[in-house]
Amino acid sequence: MIKIIGGKFKKTNLEVPGDYVRPTSALKREAIFSILESYAHKNSINLYKNMAILDLFAGSGSVGLEAISRGISKGIFVEIKKEVIDILKKNCLKICKDNQFEIINQDVENIFKKKFNFPISIIFIDPPYQKVDIDNILNKIISSKIKNKNTFIVIETNKKNALKINENLKIIQEKSYGKTKILFLN
Repeated sequence: MIKIIGGKFKKTNLEVPGDYVRPTSALKREAIFSILESYAHKNSINLYKNMAILDLFAGSGSVGLEAISRGISKGIFVEIKKEVIDILKKNCLKICKDNQFEIINQDVENIFKKKFNFPISIIFIDPPYQKVDIDNILNKIISSKIKNKNTFIVIETNKKNALKINENLKIIQEKSYGKTKILFLN
């Protein structure tokens, strides 16, 4: 079990799907939202109201659900494993109204042609380490136009993973936690 750490649903327990996922820790989630909220505030960017988070490789949904607890309007969760989706849905129903979340049971590579009803303010990418080409995903995000000028992309990956960041993106900040690095792009 892990807990939501901020917002309206603070301390709500979330289930974690066993061997299939590596949930983002409370420490990392706190850092992610502190950095995003601070940058958005300093630059007068609307992070939450009438906005959505796109949580790729969602797992337990902890990052997307954290965003909903803090006020984002909708969570869009992309996950391919049936066993994980069952737990993800339970977690969403603890926190969300039916219209506040969408679970897409599809490979991440195939979702970029989809039209979303809400503008996306945060795209969170946390794939299985070393098993997914993050550079390819970033290129698809740029070419799909789901990212607007105020959309943040947050990547959680292994420190050893050297990324070739698309030239249309800039690194706002990079943080390291043990074997993990978190990149904040805009």
